[in-house]
Amino acid sequence: MEIKPLRYFLAIADTLSFTRASEQLYVAQPALSMAMKKLERELDVTLFHRRDRKISLTDEGKVLYEYARKLIQQADQTQSAMEELSGLKSGEVRVGIPSMLGSYYFPPILMAFRHRYPNLTLQVIEGGTWKLQQMLESGEIDLSVIVAEKPNDSLETHGLLKEQMLVTINQDHPFVALRSIEPELFFQEELVMFKEGFFHRRVIDRLAQQQGVKPNIGFETNLIPLIKSIVQQGFGITTLLGMVIEENDGLVTRPFSDEVWLDINIAWRKDGYLSKANRTFLAFLIEETERNKPST
Repeated sequence: MEIKPLRYFLAIADTLSFTRASEQLYVAQPALSMAMKKLERELDVTLFHRRDRKISLTDEGKVLYEYARKLIQQADQTQSAMEELSGLKSGEVRVGIPSMLGSYYFPPILMAFRHRYPNLTLQVIEGGTWKLQQMLESGEIDLSVIVAEKPNDSLETHGLLKEQMLVTINQDHPFVALRSIEPELFFQEELVMFKEGFFHRRVIDRLAQQQGVKPNIGFETNLIPLIKSIVQQGFGITTLLGMVIEENDGLVTRPFSDEVWLDINIAWRKDGYLSKANRTFLAFLIEETERNKPST
């Protein structure tokens, strides 16, 4: 069995669309269709239900999906190992970074890495912590920054930093007069929140559950400048990491009465192969975060 048809199959299964898979793979749609028909004949099974121009995996397709994903992951790892043994002078780092951290903490580190290792390519994937962890576990990315609540047993992690979630308000808000904010008061306000799946939102949803309340979310967006603008204009309050707040934002922050701290980690698969490029990035990242930690 060839690897290429399995890559095609996974792309179609992930997108549930021959058209979107064709665009993603840069392969003509008729070629994809022919490859899938050939794969079905080779395996003597039907992999997709095709109804009203919509497709879904058959039971046989679902079984193949799990095996194909593991096979592709092993093939990619084997390729990386062989390239290193042949003395390859280049490499690619695939790292997932949540948007808040990617916008405000990691840019200097990423630029410094590229400066030191100009022959290595950095592919940075932005997304919610939960989505990035799933991509890491499935082998779509090699490293990911995660906010560790309950680390998955399949992952190795290294702590990078601790950051506090701060209630963020405009300068005219009554909370300015308080030194800290009780969760009960916070949830009486209209909130501006990240969408579900992002650590910012998961922390607040968990806090609301502990309080036995449903958050009054007036705005949902993952665009940090928009969140800041909405809060500045008094249309809601939010929570942000301290690193996100800049002097000219016109915003005020207060801790929760029971402070909320996040453990931010870099993670990789325990049973996965880390290429030399990824190991180099991992060591560099740990070195930089240790160097940048405030002295006690």
